[in-house]
Amino acid sequence: MGSTGPEWLISEGLTPYPDALAAMEARVAAIRAGAAAERVWLVEHPPTYTAGTSARPEELLETRFPSFAAGRGGQWTYHGPGQRTAYVMLDLQRPHGAVPARDVRGFVHGLEEWMIRALWRFNVKGERRAGRVGIWVADTPVGEAKIGAIGVRVTRWVSWHGIALNLEPELAHFGGIVPCGLPEFGVTSLVHLGIPATMAELDAALMAEWPGVFG
Repeated sequence: MGSTGPEWLISEGLTPYPDALAAMEARVAAIRAGAAAERVWLVEHPPTYTAGTSARPEELLETRFPSFAAGRGGQWTYHGPGQRTAYVMLDLQRPHGAVPARDVRGFVHGLEEWMIRALWRFNVKGERRAGRVGIWVADTPVGEAKIGAIGVRVTRWVSWHGIALNLEPELAHFGGIVPCGLPEFGVTSLVHLGIPATMAELDAALMAEWPGVFG
């Protein structure tokens, strides 16, 4: 990545999902053309359901919020206020820290590790689960539950989309979908786990842990 790393952008307020898609698509094209720097973009969305390329229509259980085809991998995901979405736009043709060049699986593993390390700053043990995408917490009031989602797309070796970490979203809103196709598991958040973190503190943890994973 060089010595400077990606450009970090934090958007205030709520970013409509179609606006984020358009902005990412333009940035990815500019990165591939050598006309823009890599970027990590931190946003919050209005309540929205997004469908990955593996999403099944019957797993959208309610239509109270807008739904959009995301174009990323994965199934249904909820985005909303109190959830930090980080869009990661990197040129994967070269290595980034521990992530080898042209290794999409290694990139996804890096995103997982990034979330795990950021959560550990709040004394939350995030874990991977075989066969289940995302980051999980074993012991919550609803049993094992998901706290972080991952969905990526790679276009001409430039990544887009990324991760979503639950700080304090309205957990009932996840009830309108089968999250990631796993009806038997719940969702949780830092605040639901009794950790009164702020979005600024979560952002600071993500920024602090980035170099240890992505260089």
